[in-house]
Amino acid sequence: MYLEIKNIKKSYGENGSYIEVIKGISASIEKGQICAILGPSGSGKSTFLNLIGGLDELDFGSIKVDNKELFGLNQNELSEYRRENLGFVFQFYNLVPNLTVRENIEVCRYLSQNPLDINELLNTIDLKEHENKFPSQLSGGQQQRCAIARALIKNPKLLLCDEPTGALDSKTSKDILILIEEINKKFNTTILMVTHNGSIKNMAHKIIQIKDGKITKDYINKNRIEAKYLEDL
Repeated sequence: MYLEIKNIKKSYGENGSYIEVIKGISASIEKGQICAILGPSGSGKSTFLNLIGGLDELDFGSIKVDNKELFGLNQNELSEYRRENLGFVFQFYNLVPNLTVRENIEVCRYLSQNPLDINELLNTIDLKEHENKFPSQLSGGQQQRCAIARALIKNPKLLLCDEPTGALDSKTSKDILILIEEINKKFNTTILMVTHNGSIKNMAHKIIQIKDGKITKDYINKNRIEAKYLEDL
């Protein structure tokens, strides 16, 4: 199993402000799967993703990514884990405004010892003709494509997407989801995608639903459909 999560817990604050966000979650995800993580706002799904990404530290439990245990790693070790294994895609693109598309992608290229070919990647995400434009000259969908490419240039084993279509219209959302599906097929990238949109789960191999910091459903999608056929995005 590529990703193994056992009884993880996470809380914030203390005394009167203490809140337990993740309340003993266990799950597993195989290499090359697309996993949709669903739940209402405040359910803990983004915290769950951040724990897997090493952005937050566990209070208790175990997270193993490709047999590497995260619990107990110091900040330098967590940084190395993120550099060697992960790509992040967020709802808000976080592009550097005074860098071109190519330059925004190249920022992360130098973090990897085995990066993807940037020209091939630009062609894959359909941004080759826009490579010298600045973010302000791009549409929202093009900016999200650039953000995805920036995450992918490292050739990560695990791609974490937090509401990757949350700021996009339905047509552009479908285009981005088709791209994510193509990436999964082409590079066999394991993808965890947090979303509040129930339609997106239909393209996933595995579905995890979270409510109030606990998993309410965890199952393999036996009726998976391609992203291009998704509706109500």
